[in-house]
Amino acid sequence: MFDPFGDEKPVKKPLTHDIGQDLGTLSVDELTDRIVLLQAEIERLEAAKMAKQASKQSAESIFKIRS
Repeated sequence: MFDPFGDEKPVKKPLTHDIGQDLGTLSVDELTDRIVLLQAEIERLEAAKMAKQASKQSAESIFKIRS
């Protein structure tokens, strides 16, 4: 039961996005939040990719067979 005099604030669900989910039920603000979330995830993926590429290049330079 909701207590109008209580100090409890509504609990906000964590923001997630499922690829391919129906976007018709989302508000403009929710769509904006999803875009920000996905842009941050893209940046995280790009950073991980760059780190792996650097690690791979380093290993290749160590184990390179010289002819």
